[in-house]
Amino acid sequence: MEQTAISELIRNRRSIFPAQYTKAPISDAFIKELLENANWAPTHRMTEPWRFKVVRNEAKTRLGTFLANTYTDITNDEQFSPFKYKKIKNNCEAAEVIIAICMQRDPKERVPEWEEVAATAMAVQNMWLTCTEAGVGCYWSSPALINYMDEFFDLEEGERCLGFLYVGNYEQPEALVGKRNPIEDKVVWLDS
Repeated sequence: MEQTAISELIRNRRSIFPAQYTKAPISDAFIKELLENANWAPTHRMTEPWRFKVVRNEAKTRLGTFLANTYTDITNDEQFSPFKYKKIKNNCEAAEVIIAICMQRDPKERVPEWEEVAATAMAVQNMWLTCTEAGVGCYWSSPALINYMDEFFDLEEGERCLGFLYVGNYEQPEALVGKRNPIEDKVVWLDS
């Protein structure tokens, strides 16, 4: 069977890490397109739980400092890694844009929380596929530090941070090859 354009796009989606980004700018129009495409994710009972905080320019430096300092505060001396501390700050500086991925719990709790998390993840997948199609790199990271984001962002009641989508342009030297185990190992067919 011939591969369709959507199948090719899905199968070519890859994590492109901040260390791979160039300093080429990302336009406001592209960021708005990412967010608009995220907004069209499936959502049970139309709760539309996804919320995003777009972090750019000097705010990236503030976020990097906050995350690195929080890492220092919550990590004991034996487990502290200067490499990790530096990587936290470098990721924030390397990305052209950081989008905090947040989920707003339906106040009426009409659907289970996992469905709201899943809907938010689908919104992120829409952004990821948009980046892939445009040749823009992105990477979703959910470090333990997300549990402290209410100290950085003004989160609403019932809102929590699920991670960060780092976004940046990158050099594309050759096709990135993905790997998956066969789908047959993961599916049971019931016909009767």
